Amino acid sequence: MFGRKNETPSMPRPAANAEPGRLEPPPAPELGALPDSGVGLPAPASDRIGRPAANEEQLKTLIRSEHYAAARQFVFATLNVSAALTRSRDQVRMEIERLIAELALRDRLPITQQEQAQMTAEILNDMFGVGPIEPLLQDETVSDIMVNGPDQVYVERRGRLELTPLKFRDNAHLTNVAQRIAASVGRRVDESSPMVDARLADGSRVNVVLPPLALDGVAMSIRKFSRRDLTLPRLAAQGSMSPAMSRTLQIAAACRLNIIISGGTGSGKTTLLNALSRYIDATERIVTIEDAAELQLQQPHVVRMETRPPNVEGLNAVSQGDLVRNALRMRPDRIILGETRGAEAFDVLQAMNTGHDGSMTTLHANTPRDAVVRLESMVMMANGNLPLYSIRRQIASAVHLIVQVERMRDGARRITSVVEILGMEGDVIITQDLFRFNFDPASYGVEVHGSFDATGLRPAFSDRARYYGFEAQLAEATRV
Repeated sequence: MFGRKNETPSMPRPAANAEPGRLEPPPAPELGALPDSGVGLPAPASDRIGRPAANEEQLKTLIRSEHYAAARQFVFATLNVSAALTRSRDQVRMEIERLIAELALRDRLPITQQEQAQMTAEILNDMFGVGPIEPLLQDETVSDIMVNGPDQVYVERRGRLELTPLKFRDNAHLTNVAQRIAASVGRRVDESSPMVDARLADGSRVNVVLPPLALDGVAMSIRKFSRRDLTLPRLAAQGSMSPAMSRTLQIAAACRLNIIISGGTGSGKTTLLNALSRYIDATERIVTIEDAAELQLQQPHVVRMETRPPNVEGLNAVSQGDLVRNALRMRPDRIILGETRGAEAFDVLQAMNTGHDGSMTTLHANTPRDAVVRLESMVMMANGNLPLYSIRRQIASAVHLIVQVERMRDGARRITSVVEILGMEGDVIITQDLFRFNFDPASYGVEVHGSFDATGLRPAFSDRARYYGFEAQLAEATRV
């Protein structure tokens, strides 16, 4: 298929207007028909519109893509893919390497051993992984992967977006990868159900939107699960909080405070929730509820539950609210909800008010006060007949602490405030700040500079800290 053509090169012919006895040089071969390649490439030379000619590197890329397409077609035509997927990746690797070497020898493909190994890795990624973006999952500097159609892949590194050179073959290739990810967790994504939340085997969270909702091809967003063991002291060392804030939050988690982590998209809410959960006592029974499971609790007694979308007929969906109500019958010590975003807020507050102290959740809000307002709105979604005063009383009695996190303009995630809910005064919820991040406007630049400052106010949960033996440590951590 890709062998050399055994053609005898023609002798140069005299031009029509050439002098007798003088030979004109032969015409240069067209780039679209390389004499010795055997590969019919599209002619990339400049045309009358003024399109620039392809350079040598582009030609090499085109030739490599042709070789890869041939190798992929040969492997999938020869290999029993269904049987191969039941074996390990290493076992299949050996067989694919043998097949590509056989093809290269048979068709005399001018490919090196290194290129054969790269082809093998790409085919394995198509079969077992997420195609061309598999290397990004192994890159620890990448926190988010955003695919906007087959030809555009962005990543986030250190809070900054970067365009990568990686591409999918076409929209069908990207759709196939997305459907395989969804099927691996028992979900589906197609034209009738064009949106799905799923997860990868390592815990990374995946969101997929298919056409016709996504106008420019499949949109896939992957929030990678960090392999680093992030603890509160380590986050403090990275500059996400101060050591005093870290110590205060450790005490709050150990003292079974009900904590809400508030922040915008990508601000680090789930990372902080995972870090806080490390300070839950190992003897407690914990029930976690998520749309796509990504919490990684270290305690031995953890029951993990995940919502279920409706089936093809639109029936049998299981929501977070359903799981919260069921969790109350499972004798939990703590209930941890991955994210509160709707009517389940009413059930979460009920759980916090019925002996399940130490429960935690996250929600999207820009400030702690906005978080309280969002909670009020979400409870009204569940029970519109409930008076606002009663809702506020429930929030004031259920929630102890709101931790606000923010991804700042320099890409760094920081805790901007730790706010305590004190109770009600009239029909107003009273709060007090324990810590604030105060940025320094005098040192304006690419990086945000500032300080994490304690307000010096005595925490209202000091009595609870005394009950658990942490009063002196709490007073030291919150001292100015």
